[in-house]
Amino acid sequence: MFPPLPKKAGLLALATLAAAGTAVAQQKTLYIGMNGGVMEQSYTKYVFPAFERIHNVKVVVVPGTSSDILAKVQASKEKPPVHVMFLDDGVMMRAVKMGLCQKMADTPVQKDLYPAARMAGGMAAGVNVGMTGIGYNKKLFDEKKWPAPTSWMDFADPKFKGKVVFQSMPSSSFGLHGFLMFNRIQGGSEKNVEPGFAKWGSTIGPNVLEYIPSSAKLSEMVQTGEAAVFPLTPTSVATQKARGIPMEYANPKEGAVLLMVAECVTANNDSPDLAQKLAEFLLTPQAQAAALEFGSQIPSNVKTQPSSPASQAMVGQFKGYMKTVVTLDWDAVNQARPEWNTRWNKQVER
Repeated sequence: MFPPLPKKAGLLALATLAAAGTAVAQQKTLYIGMNGGVMEQSYTKYVFPAFERIHNVKVVVVPGTSSDILAKVQASKEKPPVHVMFLDDGVMMRAVKMGLCQKMADTPVQKDLYPAARMAGGMAAGVNVGMTGIGYNKKLFDEKKWPAPTSWMDFADPKFKGKVVFQSMPSSSFGLHGFLMFNRIQGGSEKNVEPGFAKWGSTIGPNVLEYIPSSAKLSEMVQTGEAAVFPLTPTSVATQKARGIPMEYANPKEGAVLLMVAECVTANNDSPDLAQKLAEFLLTPQAQAAALEFGSQIPSNVKTQPSSPASQAMVGQFKGYMKTVVTLDWDAVNQARPEWNTRWNKQVER
């Protein structure tokens, strides 16, 4: 039997318990749409906890590709299933034009972003910066004594017949980027994709083993030796290498395609103020340093300091790739993409 507490101490203890209970009871949940896998794991374990402690909130990831997340928010735009969403930059521009985002709070951290990361007049912001180039199976290349790829046209090299894995253009930014770079090499542009569609079937097409909806299967296909070359980002390659998958990245001589993962606060969500605070937090050097260190996410905030030699090297390498990076005409792409998707499905993946 414990001795009775003095009256004042007892009241204080009860008040403390009540406050704790109220805090737990009032803890809100914020939902964020983003890629699953490594991105989800790194953010959940190393980025969100600091925000959760400060604001007494739980951040829950709704995983999916950019296309998946956009479709979910569009289907329930009056009551969106997520408060913040991460989308590839081209998809984000579509989301903004569809009215699915609210203007982001004009906070000081916005001024510390790369200019390209301040998007759509403040409606969205780049969270990490990267580019789509060429990923390849280092083990297979070593065994075959093949030199590393140097060009987007290497996808058409006959030695890769049945060894090219390409992401589907309708569902993947990687696939879209790869096709548009091929199209440019053939003399086309984002306003004219006739050269790309006309020549795909006699060049890259015969080499393709499989068109995949996302990059989730790539690690398995590399390990089994099925995949030799594929469009991918240096960030994704670094993440897979860290898991022991024998991948390498090659920056094509024609340039890689700028690919940012951008965030926006969804319109009509039920916790707009807290969602704005989460979006702001994810742009800070603190959050981006953790995403870099544990998720290989290249920061969009120029004040982010890499905390290890490996991350310093990664950021330095990225700056080199940026010298030849290609930026797409997203207005032209998004206007024509539904038509391209239909044509791709009928003509390429038929």
